[in-house]
Amino acid sequence: IDLGICVEDGRLVPRLIELQAFPSLYAFQFMLLGCMRKTFRAIPAGWTSAFGGLHDNEYIELLRHTIMGGANPENVILLEIEPEKQKTRIDFACTEALLGIRAVCLTKLKKKGRQLFYDRDGREVRIDRIYNRVIFDELERRPDLPVAFSFQDDLEVRWIVHPNWYYRISKHSLPFLKTGHTSPAYFADEFPPNESIDDYVLKPLYSFAGLGVDMGPTMEKLAALAQPRAWILQRKVNYAAFVPTPDGAKSKAELRMMFLWPENGEPVLVNNLVRMSQGKMMGVDFNKEKTWVGSSIALHPR
Repeated sequence: IDLGICVEDGRLVPRLIELQAFPSLYAFQFMLLGCMRKTFRAIPAGWTSAFGGLHDNEYIELLRHTIMGGANPENVILLEIEPEKQKTRIDFACTEALLGIRAVCLTKLKKKGRQLFYDRDGREVRIDRIYNRVIFDELERRPDLPVAFSFQDDLEVRWIVHPNWYYRISKHSLPFLKTGHTSPAYFADEFPPNESIDDYVLKPLYSFAGLGVDMGPTMEKLAALAQPRAWILQRKVNYAAFVPTPDGAKSKAELRMMFLWPENGEPVLVNNLVRMSQGKMMGVDFNKEKTWVGSSIALHPR
């Protein structure tokens, strides 16, 4: 869950920006905190990034149970497109260090009947569980990739998380959420005539990392959409520039609340990630040549 830290009536308040049922940096954030504790000795011993009173060993065990479910590590893979080229490959290395599972390229899988296999040190190993990190709009931009199976196939594997979640628990959910901490959102073909479109941002439902977001939509642009049901309009929020930096300019921040959803259990809030920006949008691609932007972590008393 991405919460924008906004200023309203002179107060800092959270506003729901996006939902995404997509694996985040669970292993990297855990190791980042460990590195921060070693480097910045002034951090109080009782401060943590975790929630619910989780200690380090409890966090690792819950992460292990959610992803692996008791399976042998060699029968579990982290699935990506060319993982060695991804910006998040450091998280893949952290995941292997914590859990013993490897990142495997989508193109390296083999299908036999309803089962999937991959090469591990010269051995063909069956895959029982897939920690799925494939971004589907990236996959659509790569029709040339030689893939031996379809995500729609009926396979004898357990998905963590299931590919359907990318579409169901996402920006598609925002128009249905109406709470004190959500900004009004509408499917493009249901935008109320009494609302000012200048107060809204236009977002494609199924895109990642801010691709396709239009900060200045117009009624003419709405009318030109070939598939208006594949877009939403969400009321703009006023991100607060409140994080002091050594360069003088204050950064804006967004707080990602990271949940794990173990089998036969309920979603558990476990950790966080802070994204900072000095531009109109979050993400390093929208903050090039700026400093004190990117991602970090928020600490609080246990």
